[in-house]
Formats: sequence, structure tokens, C-alpha cells
Amino acid sequence: MSPLTISSLTLGEAPFRERVRAAAAAGFRAVGLSVEAYREARRGGLDDAGMRAVLDEHGIRLGEVEFLSDWAPGGGEDVPTPKEETAFHIARTFGADHINAGLFEPTPHEAMAAGFTALCRRAGELRIALEYMPFGAVPDLPAAWDLVRRTGRPNAGLVLDVWHWVRGATSAADLAPVPAERIFTVQLCDVGPDPLADMRRESLHHRLVPGSRTRAAQDLLTLLVEHGVKTAVSAEVMSDALLAQGPAATARAVFEGTRAVLAGRTAVCA
Repeated sequence: MSPLTISSLTLGEAPFRERVRAAAAAGFRAVGLSVEAYREARRGGLDDAGMRAVLDEHGIRLGEVEFLSDWAPGGGEDVPTPKEETAFHIARTFGADHINAGLFEPTPHEAMAAGFTALCRRAGELRIALEYMPFGAVPDLPAAWDLVRRTGRPNAGLVLDVWHWVRGATSAADLAPVPAERIFTVQLCDVGPDPLADMRRESLHHRLVPGSRTRAAQDLLTLLVEHGVKTAVSAEVMSDALLAQGPAATARAVFEGTRAVLAGRTAVCA
């Protein structure tokens, strides 16, 4: 079974040692890591062996790598960008399950299809999980699944995020054509009753702990179990209010809420 991961953005800009310590103390057994957080750790004097030692000390593994978002232009390139090279290195060095990707700038669908196919080809054996975002270039699940399907590659899959599921008005009908094995990861949080005018800001700064206001996370997990999904699960709660309390308190609150949501629904975990 894949260990429950706390996403990189949930812990904000916490230094590597602090984020791993906070995650482990809260009960998580895996952390996500962004390319930016990895580079900051290197600048702070930690090489790969040092990071491995910190992970091992706390019994933590690296669950996922964040976030590739500049892959669409052109689409035919075979040479990874510097950020891709770093993401691929992190995933291979630490055995991450997948690398998450998305796209923000408006882009023609055909260009996105060519770009995402090329990204998955450059990634080789590494799994690339595409995340749709209602404020992004890939706005909904049908569009994301079309891009994944058109790659023709087994390392192309999807991220299903509770916030995007709710704010994007995603339905069970949207999920129906997607093979269960193409859902590479599920990201859990909760969503407030009233959307902000700036959806991207809400997504990045005002998410809620899973199960704290609605049954959105529980309902999505139930639907995924019925769909036959067994996949990695991460908690992604980007919350300025939580981060103001510090990484340790953030990790504890997110773990407790996520654990309660997962109780009785662990069949979704691969």
C-alpha cells in the first residue's frame, strides 16, 4: 500500500529538514517535494545523500514530485528542460511514485496534446500525472483524459484533486470513460461553501482540511472505490491560516483530518 503523502505545497516554504520532521511527527509516511524546494535544500548545503539520510532518519519516503508546467510550446522536443531534468533526477534518485504536471497559460488543444506526449516521452519510465484546473489551460477532466489518452503511453495518467473536482463541477459521468489504472494519484482537501472570485488564489491559499466542512473528499473516494481505483493518496491543503501556525501544527491538523476521511475507505489506496 502506498503511504499517505503530505504534498509539498501544504507545508509552504518550510526547509527540507523541517518539512520531513513535521510530516513524520504528524503521522505521514511520505512527503511530496517540489523542484523549487529541492533546489533550496541543495543551496542550503544538503546533497542527495544528505536528503536521503534525513528521510531515513524519520522513516519517510518521497511520494511525488511537483510541478511541471511549461511543457506545451512546440511539443516535439526530445531534450528535457532544466526543470524537467531536475524533476526526473529527484524522482529517480528517491523513488517517487509520479511527477505531477499541469498547464496555466491558454494553449490550443492540439499543441497541448503534442506537448504532453513529448513530456511523457522525455520522462521515459517515470509516471507523469496530469492535473486539470478550472482556471488553467486544461480546465476539466474530459480535456485532461483526452490528452492522456492521445499520448498512447502507459506512463501518462491523471491527478484527481478534490478542490478542482468541486470547483470544476466534475461529475461521475466525466469519470466513467477513464480507466481506473490511469488515475495515478488523488489529492484530498475540503472546499468552502462560497467560491472566491479569484479561483486560483482560493486554490493556492484558502483550502480546508479534508472533511472539515463538507463530504466532498469522502464522496470522491467512494466514487473512486466504486470505479475500481487503487492509487496513491496525498493531502494537499494550501492554507495561509494553517501555515501561520507553523509546519508542525499544519501537518498535524492535515493528517488528523485526512486520516478521519480515509477511515473505512482505504481500499482506494494502492
